[in-house]
Amino acid sequence: MTPINHPVGVGSHGTTSRPRIRAVVVGAAGYAGAEAVGLLGQHPGVELVGLFGSVRHAERAERFDHLFPRYRGVVDLLVKGASSEAILADAPDVAILATPHEASHELAPKLLARGMVVLDLSAAFRLRDSRAYPRYYGFEHAHRSWLAQAVYGLPEHHRSEISQAQLVAVPGCYPTSVILPLQPIVAAGLVQEGSIIVDSTSGVSGAGRSPALKSMLCEVSQQAYGVFSHRHEPEMIQEVRADLVFTPHLGPFDRGILSTIHATLNDGVDDASVRHTLREAYAGEPFIRPLDEGHWPSVRAVEGTNCCDIALAVDARRRHLIVSSAIDNLLKGAAGQAIQCLNVRFGFPEALGLGRCNAPEPVEARS
Repeated sequence: MTPINHPVGVGSHGTTSRPRIRAVVVGAAGYAGAEAVGLLGQHPGVELVGLFGSVRHAERAERFDHLFPRYRGVVDLLVKGASSEAILADAPDVAILATPHEASHELAPKLLARGMVVLDLSAAFRLRDSRAYPRYYGFEHAHRSWLAQAVYGLPEHHRSEISQAQLVAVPGCYPTSVILPLQPIVAAGLVQEGSIIVDSTSGVSGAGRSPALKSMLCEVSQQAYGVFSHRHEPEMIQEVRADLVFTPHLGPFDRGILSTIHATLNDGVDDASVRHTLREAYAGEPFIRPLDEGHWPSVRAVEGTNCCDIALAVDARRRHLIVSSAIDNLLKGAAGQAIQCLNVRFGFPEALGLGRCNAPEPVEARS
């Protein structure tokens, strides 16, 4: 049994009569990889031709729906041990890498050299400055030419570049939850330099599927970690183009991220100015939901979706801005974002296989 087949034709639901693209997922035994498999297994424009597990250890092949029983009747392909030779043998058009940073760093160039499109969920190609990798990721970057060619995979900000890219560095959960609400505000010159503070809380799935004491049911608790040292901070600064202080927290829930951003507004900037900036920046976007005044994001409201909910409030006396955002860390913060990038790259309707968060049709390609 292969993934459930979907007839491919022309219709109002965004399907296409062209041949389906061939896709593989590497890291399919992890949380984000499994979400990508589930989405691709029901995507009408994609044929899922191969699943792979760890690139570090030889593994006994095991059926995907045995590893993740919720996908019974959707995908029962074998999850095999990964190697570039095994992946290339499946002749895919695109590979989604839900692999550790070092693993993607070594594997992606081998696939790219054979003309494959690679959507990498790790941070191996997200930072433009190769000198940051030893400090934040513990390895020297050996593929600077691919680092220079990689496109940051946030479709709302880099849609036109993604549509032409061979290597897409798909941003993760924390950066997505911060860059989406913050970048338009900074770009419009609304906040004071050096005033941005970000506190984010992630569900336990953000730590991956490998067992660890702090993520056990009887041990997990709300707590800060990575204070002044988290590796996603330079990525946020790079994309927002402003300095900020970021503190992540582990939350006692399974999936989702809630980010709270504080900043001081420049003189003359009020609540209405910030709201107008955000709504204008994301007008027509299928997955961004600026909320009405008095309504606040929650992880429950975005769970299982590719949506990003954004709300804000301004204390006029203090000129203090608070912006809050929520995403599902495994979807808009990982696998859903990868499928969104895949749709952009291969010319599918952007919401195909992902559902919609807003009524308007997707916006046309923009830089």
